[in-house]
Amino acid sequence: MTDPVPGPARGRRLSAYAAHFTRTDPRLGAFTVRGVDPLKDAVLLHRWVTHPKASFWLMRHDSLTDVERAYMAIAAAEHHDAYLGLHNGAPAFLIERYDPAHVELKGLYAAEPGDTGMHFLVDPQPARPLHGFTRAVLTTVLEFLFSDPAVRRVVVEPDVRNTAVHALNEAVGFRVVEKLAKPEKEALLSVCTRADFAAATGGGAR
Repeated sequence: MTDPVPGPARGRRLSAYAAHFTRTDPRLGAFTVRGVDPLKDAVLLHRWVTHPKASFWLMRHDSLTDVERAYMAIAAAEHHDAYLGLHNGAPAFLIERYDPAHVELKGLYAAEPGDTGMHFLVDPQPARPLHGFTRAVLTTVLEFLFSDPAVRRVVVEPDVRNTAVHALNEAVGFRVVEKLAKPEKEALLSVCTRADFAAATGGGAR
């Protein structure tokens, strides 16, 4: 089940702290999404983004101050938002949502109305690893994004070397479009429509 409060549509800014979303997974329990507090969450996020398993996040050598400043900049940005995901009340994953016509992919692909970009990072060192957890997180992330009725497609651009996330993306309905040369990496541009997500997950967003 879900209890969404839609996030901002393209070009319309709402406070990240006002956004709220919950999803109950029949096997793993409750997933909740709230806005990142750049100062209060910085220590936690610094531990996650600098972990060796989070190398594709590209913040491996950032200081705590660097992380605070990065998420303060996102909080102030017009086309970028950050959210903390909780699993049964405990912090478990990070989401960044962005408008790909203005951030990350500006000028690199043919943006369509209703596109929203996404990055996600799961706690790289959980206290108790759970089978299927990362896929449940990604399903939650997409349901959260599609809870905004203005969103028609979710766009991602993971590193071509990140084979684990490519497999996860395919499992929830993403289709590869092309390889892109970005300043920081060679990326695999992929998109997921509402229909593709619903078909891949047996329900999902419509």
